[in-house]
Amino acid sequence: AGDAGGEGSEDDEVVLMIKELLDTRVRPAVQDDGGDIEFVSFDEETGVVTLKLQGACSGCPSSSVTLKSGIENMLMHYIPEVKEVIEAEDGESELEGLRAFEEFEQSMKKQ
Repeated sequence: AGDAGGEGSEDDEVVLMIKELLDTRVRPAVQDDGGDIEFVSFDEETGVVTLKLQGACSGCPSSSVTLKSGIENMLMHYIPEVKEVIEAEDGESELEGLRAFEEFEQSMKKQ
C-alpha cells in the first residue's frame, strides 16, 4: 500500500477507512444513479476529505446536496477525524459548463 499523506500510519488508517466506506456504502448508490465517486485526498490537519464526482453526478445540482448531507454525515459519523467533505474542483467540467452557458446565451440573443 502506498503512503497516503506521508504523515504516518494513523493518516493511512483514516484514508483506508474512508475508502472502505466509499466503496461499500457510497459507490453502489452513486452508481445506481449513473455516476461514480473517487477519493482524492484527506487533509489530516483540517479534517477535510476531497472527493470527485464523475459521470451523471458530475455537475448535477443535487450532487452537492448528496455530498454534504449524505456522504459527509456518514463519514463524520464513522470517522471522527473527518470534519468536512468537499468536491474537487474539476476545471474541465467547469469549462464545459461555461461553454454550454455561453452557447445558451448566444441562442437567447438570436431569438
